[in-house]
Amino acid sequence: MGPRERRDSGQSDLLRSRLDAIIDLRHPLVALARKVDWAYLEKTFGEVYRDGPGQPPLPTRLMAGLIILKYTHDLSDEVLCERWVENPYYQFFCGEEFFQHELVLDRSSLSNWRKRMGEEKVKALLQESLSVAVKTDAVKPSEFSDVIIDTTVQPKNVMFPTDARLLNRAREILVRLSQKHGVKLRQSYARVGKFALIRHQRYAHAKQFKRANRALKTLRTYLGRVIRDITRKIEGDVWLEEIIFKDILSLARRVRDQKQHQRGPKVYSLHAPEVECIGKGKPHKPYEFGVKVSVATTHSHARGGQFVTHAKALPGNPYDGHTLATVIPDMEALVGNTIRRAFTDKGYRGHNAPPDYKFRVFIAGQKRRMTPKIKREMRRRSAVEPVIGHLKAEHRMGRNYLWDRQGDAINAVLAAAGYNFRLLIRWLRLLLLRFLIAFFRPVQIVAV
Repeated sequence: MGPRERRDSGQSDLLRSRLDAIIDLRHPLVALARKVDWAYLEKTFGEVYRDGPGQPPLPTRLMAGLIILKYTHDLSDEVLCERWVENPYYQFFCGEEFFQHELVLDRSSLSNWRKRMGEEKVKALLQESLSVAVKTDAVKPSEFSDVIIDTTVQPKNVMFPTDARLLNRAREILVRLSQKHGVKLRQSYARVGKFALIRHQRYAHAKQFKRANRALKTLRTYLGRVIRDITRKIEGDVWLEEIIFKDILSLARRVRDQKQHQRGPKVYSLHAPEVECIGKGKPHKPYEFGVKVSVATTHSHARGGQFVTHAKALPGNPYDGHTLATVIPDMEALVGNTIRRAFTDKGYRGHNAPPDYKFRVFIAGQKRRMTPKIKREMRRRSAVEPVIGHLKAEHRMGRNYLWDRQGDAINAVLAAAGYNFRLLIRWLRLLLLRFLIAFFRPVQIVAV
């Protein structure tokens, strides 16, 4: 069953106040709400629903509006729900007709809606932000032809991984799960495991690495004993073997057997095993733990600012130059324009762009095909760096709290959409200010 979309009835209520009667209709959020094509979003997001019995989903404008506000103002789900009840502008933006004194949804509905839509559907919010930018003359369609492409790391919500902490954490999870499902262990190593972890941390801090390695070997031994004990106790029980303990036992074995300099993927977090270690060469942060994200912005600084035209999570830590075969066609489909020039840094040397785009990609430091005009344009390549900084500091790309690889992909797209909508709010506020200045400017009478 599809959602029951809301429409403004225009009617009054004796016991409730209409929102358009108590808010300033010139507010930027009100102007933005009237510019967004909600019918397009309803059609796009409504494709995931099927007709059938059951409770109808929440209205699309309510859910999409909440997601836009969350990533525009960098709010958690809990804070967003609290502010929605207090802020009439938030309610108007989400399609409410009358002021609501109670929350009309459960907080978990936001998580369920994100999971149901997936990466492909939430791209509609990024696409709509660019469409509104064109409608309001914040950017010209021709400015989407020249782009700057770069990659960054979207960190996951994990602690800095150490072998000792991972070994002890894996043992604790196995012991807790065994107690929950009635698997009686020979020994849990709860007390001695805790002391072994403390000893390792103290020895490592004092640079007594031989003693630290002995404590690490002890932790590895404790984990191995618990793994073997659980394996013997659940043997023959299909429910415990295949459903309850299968995944965590596999992760625990990987944690126990992995070495410092081994090749291939390693486990850096037990609650987020998809996390990758990515080295970007930064002096203050040599390694980051998360997923690589490609970010593309307009080359020129448009009237409304420098908009993000594409954002995509790239699991597997691919080489930057090998991402263009995916990024360029995806970007063209999103903006509806052909890429004329793409400017990148030296990390894209030896790229695999589509054949038609081999000579449209310009890399910092290259000598061939660099006309004086392209040399001038290349000076703006670094303009993507502050945009990435804003995405991380103000739009929830600095730490991703969403689950699994799907959460990585969704968070990257929504952060870009939130950044664009924030530029649009600032642009609409500037337009209103210009209108008021022009309206109240004193008329000069010229004597004849």
